[in-house]
Amino acid sequence: MTTTDFSTLPLSPEELANIQSLEYLSMTPIQAQSLPAILEGKDLLAQAKTGSGKTAAFGIGLLHQLEITTYQVQALVLCPTRELADQVTNEIRRLARAIPNTKIVTLSGGKSMEPQLASLEHQPHIVVGTPGRILKHLDKGSLKLEGLKTLVLDEADRMLDMGFHDEMMRVISMAPKKRQTLLFSATYPTEIKKISNLIQNDPVDVRIDSVHDDKKIKQVFYEITPGDRTRTLIDLLQHYRPESSLVFCNTKQQCQELTNELWQHGFHALALHGDLEQRDRDQVLIQFSNKSSSILIATDVAARGLDIKELHAVINFELSPDPEIHIHRIGRTGRADKEGLAFSFFMPTEKFRITAIEEFQQSPIKIGTTESLKRKEHGKLIPPMVTLCINAGRKDKLRAGDILGALTANAELSGNQIGKINIFDKLAYVAVEYPVAKQALAILSDGKIKGRQFKVKKLH
Repeated sequence: MTTTDFSTLPLSPEELANIQSLEYLSMTPIQAQSLPAILEGKDLLAQAKTGSGKTAAFGIGLLHQLEITTYQVQALVLCPTRELADQVTNEIRRLARAIPNTKIVTLSGGKSMEPQLASLEHQPHIVVGTPGRILKHLDKGSLKLEGLKTLVLDEADRMLDMGFHDEMMRVISMAPKKRQTLLFSATYPTEIKKISNLIQNDPVDVRIDSVHDDKKIKQVFYEITPGDRTRTLIDLLQHYRPESSLVFCNTKQQCQELTNELWQHGFHALALHGDLEQRDRDQVLIQFSNKSSSILIATDVAARGLDIKELHAVINFELSPDPEIHIHRIGRTGRADKEGLAFSFFMPTEKFRITAIEEFQQSPIKIGTTESLKRKEHGKLIPPMVTLCINAGRKDKLRAGDILGALTANAELSGNQIGKINIFDKLAYVAVEYPVAKQALAILSDGKIKGRQFKVKKLH
């Protein structure tokens, strides 16, 4: 039996104390099966989904091998999206608290090159980034990999889905041949095995069961006709009233059309797909994660890499053609010992897909009746929070405490009426409870933050 106690690993007392302070009580299955091999310096080919603890697995591994007094890039983590790169950087920073002076830099697209070039003037220990931007820095000579010890490909299947195969392989070709390569993928297409054979040296193969605990996820399928799809979704939302729902469509166009239809019916829904500008994408994710919107409609490619905690329901507006992707979708709910809901619509012509899902998950599915969904004429789901956008950010030396202080200074609002605060380079977002949104907007618009007045608007 695999032991799950971090103290069984060959880590320093400082590293173990920091892991404990982060409330990692015991290793997740991916950590328990991969960390011993990673710490021995072996290559790893691992199948693990978002939320499985894989970031901590490779983060602990690459930090353990750092030579902190050597100022060159010793670890490179390639991620498919800017959001995932930011998440990974934040997690590694938390894990690096036990190692003073660790320099970690994020290099991803959608941001200006200038600040990145400045941060690379003194080489960092660890770089996290997206393939296209990493390649730009390698070609420019601003990023050097001659001291690289560990290369991590995170969500490699998603990088392939997004068309990054050539960029990924070019980056790998510029890394030293003698290195440790850790490849993580949520699904296991043949292309991943081919890449592993090309770039890895006798990797340890770790597969974490991708079938979820049925007790945690209530999964129901509904047979529909093409014209009933949106009506059934509305009935479902009104019947179950989930606090947060991630709705999957198979195309960008379908995402946008469904979002528009739900708005017409009085639901606050947001679309997430590849045609969004980075700033719009940031705003969508912020509004969904801070409870200012209760419905996120996304394609598989757009939703991968999102680590949304406490997601109450996953709804497959359209079934995925791949049963493994279906399981990956519904595995986003029912996490951390909480119960989740997973609903899927299928047409009579798609019964073969239902059979494929049953075979993959090795258990029969439950088919519900749409008649059992109680229709409510006034069943709108009003999000509990509203997001305010402030036209200032890190560059203006703005901190979360400054925004909180400005909102609560005159005692009209209390701290518990204010939710998440997100600060970017030039913008900041604050979630406030729905009933006090107008009041909060007036306080920030008419008053001052850190002695200065900034433009503030409410996001819809």
